Amino acid sequence: MRMVYHYRMSAAPAPRRTRQRAAIGSVLRRARRPLSPREVLEQTRPAVRAIGLATVYRNLKRLVAAGSVRAINLPGEAPRYEASGEDHHHHFQCTRCNRVYDVPGCPGNLRRLAPRGFTVEHHDVTLYGRCAECRRRVRR
Repeated sequence: MRMVYHYRMSAAPAPRRTRQRAAIGSVLRRARRPLSPREVLEQTRPAVRAIGLATVYRNLKRLVAAGSVRAINLPGEAPRYEASGEDHHHHFQCTRCNRVYDVPGCPGNLRRLAPRGFTVEHHDVTLYGRCAECRRRVRR
């Protein structure tokens, strides 16, 4: 008689809690906007001095796989990262400083924009312009 064992495995096990990972998660939750890996590194360094960019990338990848962080992909840009759990929202990218900000809410049902017979599965809207800080700098 042959025995067959079935194991239940989750899609992505929760990443092991490390000081670096905890600091990265904390930075993303406090940021309230998507951050580049370099921004994550700069904001994490005060809490964890001995952290490098490779460690940030490795931990971001694990946090995305675990579902606690979401990658934001903008056309022609490297991904940025934000904490998961936010309601559906869109983004604004400053054309001067390149920072990306959350835009709360959604303009609504964009299905009517799809060609006849097409099905919309999801959408992303990105607005481009100057952030308030960059607008102030130009006026001075």
